[in-house]
Amino acid sequence: MKMTDSEPILSVMERERCPTHPGAALREFYLDEVPVSITEFAADIGVSRKAVSAIVNARKSITAEMAMRIAKATVTSPQLWLNLQANYDLWQVAHEKRGLLESIRPIAATL
Repeated sequence: MKMTDSEPILSVMERERCPTHPGAALREFYLDEVPVSITEFAADIGVSRKAVSAIVNARKSITAEMAMRIAKATVTSPQLWLNLQANYDLWQVAHEKRGLLESIRPIAATL
């Protein structure tokens, strides 16, 4: 049986709507619900207000370290935040570089 990762990539490429940026999810489901300000949340997780603001406003990506911090504060898993970021990033690339990606020839051996 041939193993492939193309199915998840294809589904991301075929999606019409961009997945939610993890910063928007953080704002909507945690910061607004508690409620806690960006300044308070930043202090709680030990980063600058500017860093949290950039994530919440979709100007910056969530790194592995930031995912660990956010997960600890929100009682979730770091993988949740990294998955949200990966889905967002893959969709962006798939739609911004569609022509380039379609021109790439697979090199994997067929079984």
